[in-house]
Amino acid sequence: MEFKNTLEFAQLLDAQDNLRSYRDEFIFPKINGKEVIYFTGNSLGLQPKRTKGFVDEVMKDWAELAVEGHFYAEKPWWDYHERLAEPLAKVVGALPEEVSVMNTLTVNLHLLMVSFYRPTKTRFKILCEEKAFPSDQYMFQSQVRFHGLDPDETIVEIKKRDGEHHWRTEDILEKIEELGDELSLVLIGGVNYYNGQVMDMEAITRAGKAAGANVGWDLAHAVGNVELKLHDWDADFASWCSYKYMNSGPGNASGIYVNKRHLNKKDIQRFEGWWGTKKETRFLMKPEFEPMENADAWQISNVPILSVAPYLASLTMFEEVGMNKLIDKRNTIVAYLEFILHEIDKEVDSSFEIITPKDRGCQLSVFLHGQGKSLFNYLMENGVVTDWREPNVIRLAPAPFYSSYEDMYRFGQILKAGVLAN
Repeated sequence: MEFKNTLEFAQLLDAQDNLRSYRDEFIFPKINGKEVIYFTGNSLGLQPKRTKGFVDEVMKDWAELAVEGHFYAEKPWWDYHERLAEPLAKVVGALPEEVSVMNTLTVNLHLLMVSFYRPTKTRFKILCEEKAFPSDQYMFQSQVRFHGLDPDETIVEIKKRDGEHHWRTEDILEKIEELGDELSLVLIGGVNYYNGQVMDMEAITRAGKAAGANVGWDLAHAVGNVELKLHDWDADFASWCSYKYMNSGPGNASGIYVNKRHLNKKDIQRFEGWWGTKKETRFLMKPEFEPMENADAWQISNVPILSVAPYLASLTMFEEVGMNKLIDKRNTIVAYLEFILHEIDKEVDSSFEIITPKDRGCQLSVFLHGQGKSLFNYLMENGVVTDWREPNVIRLAPAPFYSSYEDMYRFGQILKAGVLAN
């Protein structure tokens, strides 16, 4: 498609967008009386209008039924989370029994490492990406120390090549082969939070498994954004948050995936609690743990219903649309955003360097050469909600559910005005 940097062309693309009606499903903040151009769905998605109805239903059941809501609410609370398994499985490419909802992301990664990081004297190393999200780094370090090991000797970081802004798959595969029998776990972010790169999860999983290691994925920036086939790739486990592209609300409940071959294994190490026991015997209060036959066996406490309700509300939209249509629009709108950036670049003295490789999802990370944080402040003050990362990077993530092509055009005009004003 030959793009044009005009309002008329952007509006034409919007008229042809078969997801355009979903924009009205979301609530936009306003600045100076106008709806913002929202680029931070990679940090916190907008609130779907239908969320309130799902939460209000729980509140009504709580008011009218109190404790009996666990069994007699329209959506009984004791199995509320089970309603999320099938639609989530479609989003992450898993079987429904391989998916559960519980806790928050880093908590879940810690719990999953109990099961899948089992170091020995000879096989103990963890492979991750250089400068992983800080929470992952803290998790790795604390887990390694918990096992009495030295993080400096145990955690191996894949580095970018000098002068490059992204990782090369061949370097990751080479490092896996080099570590060989010393490698216990591969745990990498499926989409890097800083540069927006989508890792070759299939190839990395295959190589890690061939080396005899367990392979897991932090899918915080991947779920609801890129195509995932966790079961077909044979990943051992994964976890993700739900408040970015999944639009479930701030700090909301996390999801997990555990490969089917790990279910019903009596010898698997796991931290356990009563919500992971079989439903049929849970309320008999038996002293013996009898695990659920699905990923719910990793649940410890009962599910926070007021957190899960917004997640279920959002998932109804993913069910209606499907990931294929979201990815199709994502590809086009991100390409249009990239075109707009290049067009504005021609019209101003500054230069914009996109450091996100072509293996990408919704996010473009852009170096603003010749510009400082004053440009970011200008964008925010003029209705563009974006994200600043030191030293001079803005992250732009147009979410296909609610971002429009006109947003991309208008952003370009505001960006141009901001550069000229600074």
